[in-house]
Amino acid sequence: MSKVKYYYDKESLSYRKIERKKRTTFKYATIFILAAAFFAFIFVFIASQYVESPKERALKRELQNAQLQFELLNKKMEHAEAVLENIADRDNNIYRVYFEANPIPDEQRRAGFGGINRYKNLEGFDNSKLIIESNKRLDILQKQIVVQSKSLDEIKILAEEKEKLLEAIPAIQPVSNENLTRMASGYGMRSDPFTKVRKMHWGMDFTAPRGTPVYASGDGVVERADSNSSGYGKHIRINHGYGYTSLYAHLYKYNVRKNQKVKRGDLIGFVGSTGRSEAPHLHYEIFKDGDRINPINFYYGSLTAEEFNKLLEHASLENQSLD
Repeated sequence: MSKVKYYYDKESLSYRKIERKKRTTFKYATIFILAAAFFAFIFVFIASQYVESPKERALKRELQNAQLQFELLNKKMEHAEAVLENIADRDNNIYRVYFEANPIPDEQRRAGFGGINRYKNLEGFDNSKLIIESNKRLDILQKQIVVQSKSLDEIKILAEEKEKLLEAIPAIQPVSNENLTRMASGYGMRSDPFTKVRKMHWGMDFTAPRGTPVYASGDGVVERADSNSSGYGKHIRINHGYGYTSLYAHLYKYNVRKNQKVKRGDLIGFVGSTGRSEAPHLHYEIFKDGDRINPINFYYGSLTAEEFNKLLEHASLENQSLD
């Protein structure tokens, strides 16, 4: 029981019981509740600052895991960037050099993204800087991969073209060594067999018996197989593409026709002595972009080093040509 309190009434000269008014009771109750609420707020505030709730601990673990994943992602991107840089270096300094293509500038490979802020939606978070930087690196890396992929597609096309070029270049001797009597005359100033005057001999003369097989020195299309050029007699011209044309003159007969496709090593005709010719032989010329060039530089596909040196020695002699 609560204590009962009394006061002394001077008028009645007696003690009277102190009656608490309802207003006073309500006031004390209100003060108590407010004080309790205040202290509760202080307690909760202090607890929130220094004591983590289970939910906060779970969120903190998730945040730490996310940061760890971003760090691992950045390490993977560093590795990918290093690999891509190595590929780009080989692309510029090996592949493109070999195929005679211009290298891709670093500015083009490493270019970022201009214009509007692509990462505005990632701003305002606790780790916005980390997230934005990772996304920037990933976007640039993806762009570099696209650039490199297109470059490799181009290199593939260049390689295919290079292979076609190597197949097309007239690179073998048109008469087999086993059928060759001798290399009668080479490219350069030679004595004319009819006038005995020194003049330019634009090809190479291979002495061989009449009927000796003559082979195409590279892939191409037969452009001519006729005797309508002065001095050449029966002759064949093969267009190899890439500016190259080969000519085979003084033939006995043909084994191909105009517009026929031929491969290197195909039998196209036979040695003869038609046209302006002193004896059976093959007169062989090579044109590049319409200009005659020395065929001696194109026998890498069929001769050994010793055979080539011997051929070079004979071709350099300023003797008499056979046509």
